[in-house]
Amino acid sequence: MLDYKVNIEQNKMFKPKKNINHLFLEYGTVVAFIIIIVAATILYPRFLVPENLLNIYSQLSIIGVMSIGMTFVLITGGLDMSVGGIYAASAVLVASLADSLPLVIVMVITILFGFTLGLLNGIVVTKFNVPAFIATLGSGSIFTGMALLYSKSQPFYVEKTSFQWIGSGYVSVIPVSVILLFLAYIIAGVILTFTTFGRSLFSIGGNKEASRLSGLRVNGITTSVYGISGICAAISGIIIASRLGQGQANIGETIVLDVIAAVVIGGTSLYGGQGAIWRTFIGGSTLIILSNVFDSMAMSPYWQSIFKGIIIIGAVMFDFYTRSKLNK
Repeated sequence: MLDYKVNIEQNKMFKPKKNINHLFLEYGTVVAFIIIIVAATILYPRFLVPENLLNIYSQLSIIGVMSIGMTFVLITGGLDMSVGGIYAASAVLVASLADSLPLVIVMVITILFGFTLGLLNGIVVTKFNVPAFIATLGSGSIFTGMALLYSKSQPFYVEKTSFQWIGSGYVSVIPVSVILLFLAYIIAGVILTFTTFGRSLFSIGGNKEASRLSGLRVNGITTSVYGISGICAAISGIIIASRLGQGQANIGETIVLDVIAAVVIGGTSLYGGQGAIWRTFIGGSTLIILSNVFDSMAMSPYWQSIFKGIIIIGAVMFDFYTRSKLNK
């Protein structure tokens, strides 16, 4: 009887430790984010100045909006390597039409264009069973080629000054692009957390066959997710074209890596079934804060690229380690 009581007391002692370990594994990215903020404040005294913070999130708006769509795709167990192509093609399209049509109509056309390209990705992945990586890598090249042909490898310049308000304008002291970014975060967060559609994404990512047997329209939902990713890429294309006052076909060549990095660093799993918009916010913030600090230190972009690669690999390794531990 005494031994039994001792074992009970030992279990009580070790149980909190296990819970703390699990909490750290689940929210390690938050801890890392806090550490990075503290380090950034020390290395760059003007880091927490409001103007700098607004500048950081204005820069994040481009990959931030795209990373929202990528989060939806990754949660279902997919991958969208075409976002750079859709982003570039959308920037070219919106810039080519901005001077000749009302801006609202131009933006609607561009968003529908991105949505259509995304749906095409989804159809190739679901109907023809082409692996998402291969399908979207190939389509991204096609979309970039389309943009180059349409623009004849030349930028479309926009003379309409009101167009620049989207990417460079302000509401009071807050950049419009920052407002758009946080609206997108809020809307996406509500969809993922509180809607049946959002919950179905986690179900599909966790077990596609079980989701199909439970009555979910797996192919239709998966296709729509790629459409959402296309919408997000198109919105980012509009923002960058507005900010630069032009649309260029070569702007999306490497951005997909930053988008994936933002999502993965935040803790959304590459294996599907796990993720959250708040995690994507943390991942994107981490990425852009590091760039901000590196720039303030005049660090070579080559070294920045090396550190970014190390961070991405580390995030994926941490994801794999976390899943293996939490599933025990």
